Amino acid sequence: MRFEQKIGGFRAVLECGLVAVLVAACCAGVARSQNPAPVAQSETSERTIPALMVSDIHFEPFWDPDKTAQLAAFPVAEWKRILAAPDSPGRTDKFAAVEQTCHTRGEDTSYTLFDSSLRAIRDHAAGAKFITVSGDLMSHAFTCKFATVFPKASPGDYSAFAEKTVEFIVISLRGAFPGIPVLAALGNNDSGCGDYQIDANSEFLAATGKALTADVPAREREQAEKDFTAGGYYSVALPAPVEHARLLVLDDLFMSRRYQTCDGQDDRTAAAAQIGWLKKQLDEAREKHEKIWVLAHIPPGVDAYSTVTKGKNICKGNAPQMFLSSEALPEAIAEYGDVIRLAIFAHTHMDEIRLLEPEKTGTEERGVPVKMVSSISPIDGNNPSFTVARVDPEKAQLEDYRVFVASNQTGIDATWTEEYDFAKTYKEPSFSAPALRDLIARFDADRGAQSNESQDYIHNYGAGGTVKLLQLVWPQYVCALQNDEGDAFSSCVCVMKP
Repeated sequence: MRFEQKIGGFRAVLECGLVAVLVAACCAGVARSQNPAPVAQSETSERTIPALMVSDIHFEPFWDPDKTAQLAAFPVAEWKRILAAPDSPGRTDKFAAVEQTCHTRGEDTSYTLFDSSLRAIRDHAAGAKFITVSGDLMSHAFTCKFATVFPKASPGDYSAFAEKTVEFIVISLRGAFPGIPVLAALGNNDSGCGDYQIDANSEFLAATGKALTADVPAREREQAEKDFTAGGYYSVALPAPVEHARLLVLDDLFMSRRYQTCDGQDDRTAAAAQIGWLKKQLDEAREKHEKIWVLAHIPPGVDAYSTVTKGKNICKGNAPQMFLSSEALPEAIAEYGDVIRLAIFAHTHMDEIRLLEPEKTGTEERGVPVKMVSSISPIDGNNPSFTVARVDPEKAQLEDYRVFVASNQTGIDATWTEEYDFAKTYKEPSFSAPALRDLIARFDADRGAQSNESQDYIHNYGAGGTVKLLQLVWPQYVCALQNDEGDAFSSCVCVMKP
């Protein structure tokens, strides 16, 4: 479902002409606004603190199937010893057989790659005050791989192994940054029963909740564990020196258009309950004049990849494909633009931005900037990457960030270097709603993607190399950056610019 999920498949779609409907359409105009001067890096560094953002690790515990049996038998504290040992005889052929059985499209994060990323993170994110993990800790096709390696296992065995995998990732990050809070959300792959499947009030949520909320201050932890068990969400104060600010962590798998319960039912009760919890938290924050960050996995808005590859003629009445089953989440976030300073999502594996805005009322222009964090997993052809943010602790605002990318997709002898710096590349003073509104307007005015900044975005999008296919649908992609509702996106794509 990702925009760059299968490059070869997308190329075939283009050759078949399915994307011609979108390429022929033009975006509605967005007024070009004046570009502010960039803030010097030294000035930004002096008044900000570092934070680390990682996502879509997709750790592969089946990389060495013989070791997988040991991982299942031993506690998580022993996993590093097992994984760091030399490969088992025939590892390559055995894992290839697992992949063939499960029809995987590529390879996720091996222990070698994960260890390489942890060492790079220690080098480039030294001094980070907190770490956010925006979901998908477990590898793709996890259910099939487990059944292939353990054909006689029970559902309880599967859930226990999934819990241990999630715990191992979080413990490893904490080991790389002792004493620094790791604040993590679950993704669609992070489940005790299957991809895009999970139950509210489940044993899996209760078990993983203890691991994921371990860094919540003691006075808040009991409530955080209770909330996480109910639906994978919790609230936590952002650590000092960030002032009077909270992070609201969601499990928006429940809101996905593909969501099912573990027994295959389409039940939206848990999604509605989570939105109710979110609004209650935001109302309280508004009353207390608190500043809020929101962390989740699946972004709101248009699923551009599926919209294109399914040949949806949205200009003749077909609705675009959406990531979520309803617009309840983006509407709730946009409604509280006076409270929410940042929303962090991921899921596409690409380095992206979005802007969530409410309907305009008079001259008021509020909005919530969205950072979509690129992946450690290289399964979509991207090189592994992570993001080091600079945060204004007084405003609880993301001022700038740098993305670091690996030199290869295996982690073997990999070097990790800075790919780009947001403020320097796009000449914006902060990662705020006004800054993103300005940047998106400049992208819209450059519908042929000829400017340096448009080309930079296209290059940075794929982490480690230019994704030229994005340029072919650039005007339509730009429409998705600011129009999270289906009707607004369709209007942007289909209304010809004079």
